[in-house]
Amino acid sequence: MADQNFVDYVKICCRSGKGGAGSPHLHRAKFNPKGGPDGGDGGRGGHILLRGNKQLWTLLHLKYRKHVIAGHGQPGAGQEMTGADGDDVILDVPLGTVAKDAESGEIHFEITEEGETKVLVAGGRGGLGNVHFKSATNQTPRYAQPGEPGKEEWKILELKLLADVGLVGFPNAGKSTLLSSISAAKPKIADYAFTTLTPNLGVVPYRDNRSFVVADIPGIIEDAHLGKGLGLRFLRHIERNAVLLFMISCEDNEPGKTYQTLLHELQEFNPELMDKPRVIAITKADLIDEEWETLLRPQLPKEVRVVFISAVSGYGLDKLKDLLWKILND
Repeated sequence: MADQNFVDYVKICCRSGKGGAGSPHLHRAKFNPKGGPDGGDGGRGGHILLRGNKQLWTLLHLKYRKHVIAGHGQPGAGQEMTGADGDDVILDVPLGTVAKDAESGEIHFEITEEGETKVLVAGGRGGLGNVHFKSATNQTPRYAQPGEPGKEEWKILELKLLADVGLVGFPNAGKSTLLSSISAAKPKIADYAFTTLTPNLGVVPYRDNRSFVVADIPGIIEDAHLGKGLGLRFLRHIERNAVLLFMISCEDNEPGKTYQTLLHELQEFNPELMDKPRVIAITKADLIDEEWETLLRPQLPKEVRVVFISAVSGYGLDKLKDLLWKILND
């Protein structure tokens, strides 16, 4: 899909339906000209709902839909007939969509499962008919309750990609090349920084017809948590990945320092990311020999598993997939 078609942030104005008014109707019949109250309740105003759809992976279909308006509830009628509820509006969204209030920034909920449906903006309640207000001292109430007004609120929808493995690294670390080598994804690959401007997902086939999903996140730079580079726009996608795969080029003179810088950016953005399993992949390993590999290993943290790979020659890729699969299923 083209880069411009990847949309992971939209702001929409939601207007739920108002509730229908209750009926003040009094029963009248040929043989009962002064019957009691029989006014029905008004119908509920229409909700605006979000529903998870695993066939979607972007919010593009909502980018130009700035106003979402639900139907109004109908008024009640005689013979205690309840008015019809207003038409709901259901917005299908990708799994991993977070709904927020645009003014306060409060997070309402997150959609993570296929078919999961939650109310984004509730419609107004229908008013009670006069049948609810009759009593021994007021046997023919001639009033009923009006319906509640609907709500008009601005909401923000943010997408956090759901993937098993997230690729983390500086620009030009070989993330897109790896994704294209181990999956059918075809991200843009070039020899300059920030080639990848939008996240890419790839399904990696594994043994016995099994598979897992890898997300290629645009490159991180120092102080990305402050908004530098592509900054905060894509760091949030890493939050929904089960395993973090740090990718560092073998051409890096200080791979240990690079790893710590990447780790610092993630920690500053969200400390909870420190609890995720981590793997380091030293890329472009076809450019070095075993002696150089031996010199690099002491510079890398001992508590994190390290794999030397080459996405071009295929060196170490099976070992990497075996390790990722083992971690994902532990």
